[in-house]
Amino acid sequence: MKFNINRPAFIKYITDVQRAISSRTTIPVLTGIKMVADKTGLMLSGSDSDISIEIFIPIEDESNDLEIIKEGGIVLPARIFNDIVRKMSDEKLTIEVGDNLQTHITSANAAFKINSIDVESYPNFPTIDSNEVISLPTNLFKQVIQHTVIATSTQESRPILTGVNITIENGTLKAVATDSHRLSQRIIPINIPESLSENSYKVIIPGKSLIELSRIVEDQDTIDMMVTENQVLFKAENLYFYSRLLEGYYPDTNRLIPTTSSTNLVMNAADLLQATDRASLLSHEGKNNVVKLSISDEKVELSGNSPEIGTVREDLQYQEANGDPLVISFNPDYLKDALRTFGHQDVMVSFTAPIRPFTVVPVDNHTDIEQAYIQLITPVRTY
Repeated sequence: MKFNINRPAFIKYITDVQRAISSRTTIPVLTGIKMVADKTGLMLSGSDSDISIEIFIPIEDESNDLEIIKEGGIVLPARIFNDIVRKMSDEKLTIEVGDNLQTHITSANAAFKINSIDVESYPNFPTIDSNEVISLPTNLFKQVIQHTVIATSTQESRPILTGVNITIENGTLKAVATDSHRLSQRIIPINIPESLSENSYKVIIPGKSLIELSRIVEDQDTIDMMVTENQVLFKAENLYFYSRLLEGYYPDTNRLIPTTSSTNLVMNAADLLQATDRASLLSHEGKNNVVKLSISDEKVELSGNSPEIGTVREDLQYQEANGDPLVISFNPDYLKDALRTFGHQDVMVSFTAPIRPFTVVPVDNHTDIEQAYIQLITPVRTY
């Protein structure tokens, strides 16, 4: 195998593929990046068994300056290969596989020769032979990921909660994540082909897979999704992103979301975020990471008390506060994560009781779908 390529463009491709490669894998060949060149272009592959990424660099894309001199394939150690390519100085890079699986990497006057692995020893990627292709609006789907993965669990004791539960039916995609302390739900309308309109899909995709997908998918109009028994494939223009699915039953989250409220607070999400951030300065220093919100007829106050450090109180500037007086305590980090997803929108925070979960929703929903965008947080008992 031998090819020339534009080095800056190549760096982006190998960086994206390396997102799927783990140095902690027990399979040595999976610490490598697989490259296969043929007359149509160059395919780069990386995998850690959970996530697999393939990026195809077509020969006709002139921005890559790709020239295939000799077809073939090789697996190179990903970390050191990436470092070498980054530290080369010239725009043009040449890679050639020589005798005894030694690969020559040259650019300007610098030349490296590194040991590599036979491409035949690299495991095959899962075969997804699916005629059921669902096209998702790329930017909106990336937004759904960003709004829901914040609530996935990081505890492997309940693996099912480390994923986002995605349901596609009746022309909508519903994504829900919960770590049992908080919940994020987003529902968006999607166009489903008439041949699939009767079908419904329920998959649980690991949160870390969706985070990596959102980082590398470009801003094209749509991304295709295909599902098999234990794998999902997201296909963009020259990108193939595979992820294993989590097996098991996701808890019924519909019953967790309150349908009524006794107290409501309307204010700007960014203002509430900044106030919560200030209150958490002391809560983070203390033993208990808790802040308190007090709503009365006269004022709305956010406070924190750390016996080791001191206290903080702040009267909030709000648009509206109505309903029963309320005092509720919660983890400020959960509220900050939720509020960041709303940007500078006005939000309504709705409470039912001091020991019941409360919800944060946008004031302007911009959709006819009920409960289309909800962040839910469980309070902390302080007695």
